[in-house]
Amino acid sequence: MPSAMRPNPDGRCEMVVETFMNSFFALLVFSALPFTAMAQIAPESVMKLTSTDFGDGGNIPKRFTCDDENISPSLQITGVPAAAKSLALIVDDPDAPRGTFTHWLVWSLPPDTKEFVTGAAPAGAVQGSNDAGKTGYAGPCPPSGQHRYYFKLYALDVPVTLPAGSPRKALEKAMEGHVLNQAVLLGRYAREK
Repeated sequence: MPSAMRPNPDGRCEMVVETFMNSFFALLVFSALPFTAMAQIAPESVMKLTSTDFGDGGNIPKRFTCDDENISPSLQITGVPAAAKSLALIVDDPDAPRGTFTHWLVWSLPPDTKEFVTGAAPAGAVQGSNDAGKTGYAGPCPPSGQHRYYFKLYALDVPVTLPAGSPRKALEKAMEGHVLNQAVLLGRYAREK
């Protein structure tokens, strides 16, 4: 007897196809729920950090390095979580010969910050001490080969109240347990020979 047929107490065969199809349909709907939910998420709800000066994974133009003007590139921010109270930025080079080199620390950014204009931190932001021993931005300056530069933006559930010139360890300690979301932009640079 086909599996879709079942005798009932009266001896008649009853189609159970309808029950099978209802169960199958329910399974399909349940399986599709995560995709439906994801499709309804607004693009702004995913935090992103981009630059009009270079693409993610692309080469950082010479203008923003120690070989030229040594100014910070433009950065654009979208999708900051509604619960964020502040933003912080860390720029570093994990390929430095003596270990990760910190190029820029910025905190106390209002959560509604949309961009960093070329050559400046947003108004009201506080800058920390980089590994060149200065407060502010230090552009890429690899001693040899191509290095990677990570621009890491953090959405925090608290404001950071460190004084200007504070080191990275102090910023990381202040951020510990308060990161709501993170966005990363990767740039690369190799000096001309």
